[in-house]
Amino acid sequence: MCDNDIHQGLVEDWSVTRRAFVATSLAAAGLASAAYAAETIVEKDVTISTGDGTADAALFHPAGKGSWPAVLVWPDIMGLRPVFREMGKRLAAQGYVVLVPNPFYRSKKAPVIDGAFDFSNQEARQMLFGYRAAMTDAGVDKDAAAYLAFLDAQPQTAKNKKAGVQGYCMGGPLSFRTAAAVPGRIGAVGSFHGGGLVTDQPNSPHLLIPKTKAAYLCCVAQNDDAKAPKDKDVLKEAFTAAKRPATVEVYPADHGWCVPGSQAYNQAAAEKAWAELAKLYKTNLG
Repeated sequence: MCDNDIHQGLVEDWSVTRRAFVATSLAAAGLASAAYAAETIVEKDVTISTGDGTADAALFHPAGKGSWPAVLVWPDIMGLRPVFREMGKRLAAQGYVVLVPNPFYRSKKAPVIDGAFDFSNQEARQMLFGYRAAMTDAGVDKDAAAYLAFLDAQPQTAKNKKAGVQGYCMGGPLSFRTAAAVPGRIGAVGSFHGGGLVTDQPNSPHLLIPKTKAAYLCCVAQNDDAKAPKDKDVLKEAFTAAKRPATVEVYPADHGWCVPGSQAYNQAAAEKAWAELAKLYKTNLG
């Protein structure tokens, strides 16, 4: 779980940074105008039945006829909100059917926060951690299976191709769990400043690696690495032992650098992470 030592300061209102993010996305995707989301990407609000209730989520896919690999995106501790919708659109524009769920549906419908969020506010912070605590390992595994089944039920999904899963902050461990819960479907896993990939508990995410059949990209924040410098080596050893192809790299950026609006957002490092993710998916979701 992401704690206050990782998340420091103010997370800005997404509307402040949306225009810059869209402009960067357009350049990276080779698209002509900021109208791409409306013209070339279909966005739907959907609901999904899980073992614990009904999850609200956002679904994105390219417009027109065709089929594309599926990708599940686990948000960070602040959940499904406008910035993750924009990230979902950007990924869909690269040729994927993308589902971004509200991981906290057991507690509240998305968005669970509005506008800016100050992690120095203990009451607000504990609210989010309470939402996360309601997600048991067994519950996450059921969610993962339900989300992949929902994606596979979409006519736009290329079910003959492997699916991807990616996560940010708390979403990193959730992505590992997804790969273990539905190993026959997940071909690639991306973790971006994932919090708690290696712990001393029996349910540590890194212990799930032998149960998976995926290739991995683990992009580690420099301040996370400074606090737990051995974690990256434990991950590398686990991938090697399980014979899972993996890249584990410490980025010169702090926790949260991939998400626009975060105080730690680093555009250069974020774009590198996007490029590495694109290569991971191109190689492994065939």
